[in-house]
Amino acid sequence: MTSATTHTWRLLKWGRTLARHGALKGIENDPLTPPSFRRLCRIARFGAPMPAKPDYAAALQEIGPAAIKLGQALATRPDLVGEEAAQNLLRLQDDLPPAPFADIKRAVETALDGSIESFFTEFAETPVGAASIAQVHRATTTDGREVAVKVLRPGIEEVLEDAIETYEWAAAHVETLGGEAERLRPRQVIAYFKQWTRRELDLQREAASASELRDNMVAEPGFYVPEVDWSRTARRVLTMEWLNGVKLTKREQLVAEGHDPKALAVILVRAFLRQAVVDGFFHADLHQGNLFALPDGRLAAVDFGIMGRINRQARLWLAEILHGLITGNYRRVAEIHFEAQYVPAHHNVDEFATALRAVGEPMRGLPVKDISVGRMLEGLFAITRDFDMVTQPHLLLLQKTMVMEEGVATALDPDINMWEAAEPFLAQWSRTELGPETALADKINETIETLLRLPRLIDKIDASYPETGAAPPPPPLPEVKLIERPSWGGYAIVAILAGSAGALAMWGLT
Repeated sequence: MTSATTHTWRLLKWGRTLARHGALKGIENDPLTPPSFRRLCRIARFGAPMPAKPDYAAALQEIGPAAIKLGQALATRPDLVGEEAAQNLLRLQDDLPPAPFADIKRAVETALDGSIESFFTEFAETPVGAASIAQVHRATTTDGREVAVKVLRPGIEEVLEDAIETYEWAAAHVETLGGEAERLRPRQVIAYFKQWTRRELDLQREAASASELRDNMVAEPGFYVPEVDWSRTARRVLTMEWLNGVKLTKREQLVAEGHDPKALAVILVRAFLRQAVVDGFFHADLHQGNLFALPDGRLAAVDFGIMGRINRQARLWLAEILHGLITGNYRRVAEIHFEAQYVPAHHNVDEFATALRAVGEPMRGLPVKDISVGRMLEGLFAITRDFDMVTQPHLLLLQKTMVMEEGVATALDPDINMWEAAEPFLAQWSRTELGPETALADKINETIETLLRLPRLIDKIDASYPETGAAPPPPPLPEVKLIERPSWGGYAIVAILAGSAGALAMWGLT
């Protein structure tokens, strides 16, 4: 286990990097930052040269791969980092210098257990993309197919594991501040972030995700998922069909080649709703760099390392919430928040419905370009604070994807109204899933499942109450107050923490 001294030293280095890019000053000026944390930020940035405007993205880019991944996650949490910081973090492109080709070749041969020539007749030494965790090379297989080969960076697992361990340590200390820091549940946020990152490190699992999504998206012919080459895929190497398309980042080229951005935006919205609402299994990294317009007008996705799942009950709530906001049924939206226990029961459902109406009504019917994002976020943050809504970590990926998907769709069609684009799909799905026939079928299934559990329940009861004659229950033990030895090291750690506050700023950034 890593020592507190090591964690503190890492945080100190990261904190100074944040300070040089002005990130600590931004956190210090945030009115939601706890006073004690604000004082620590001032100490940590003491003497560091700072730009006039904070640049969180540049700071995290300099800190390293784990920080880049964390920053991308935080970019979708303006309630944690503030709107200005969230907008800045959206610039994180996850673009780094590539690893040497000799190391990549060795990694491919080790993973596939054979020489690279036995699998590929051509393998480009220069990658088409180099991200923080892996890089992608264009290649041609021995049977003549063009493919994209994704290879993990050598040693990346150890780098991420060390950083995440320190994140966990820092988050635990931030949560002890109580108040707003405790409500935002930074420890659970990091726990979910750790799960997502570990999944990205298993490329064979990513291949399985791509295969599953490809099967699911047969119902959306406008959305394409490339085919996996399983014979050239392993835990550290993923080989997929090469896509000849135009990245959505190149809007001018899209128009020049005859693509219809408005049609692509509609395809994207429908594809996301199909994944999140119908299947409960969705691509959780739908930024422009991972989306391509194919020559035939279809929209294709790549990079399936971050996928999300939500169960059927959560999907039903999601569909009802979205449809309720579209149609102005704020009372039903409020009831769902209480049913899902997103809002504590001591609050009033009608008051919550009124608060939702105050945020939703000014935006209904407007195109995204005419909506004041700042005003909307201010209203939503006030609701979460006023009604003691704690962070729901299991929904973070969904929230991240919704924000990202809206941004991509708006870039394609600034006049798109996301509510209007989603309404026909959600209305049709809601009629199917929330109708009386479905409710009856669900009740029958629940009854059958309960009956099938009865034999196991009887066995458990029998095991809990043994026959007379078995060993008697042990006597109750008295409560004994243990003598606690003083820990002078604890005071030393607290003193060190005061000098390294900047790095805890990743959680006040965080």
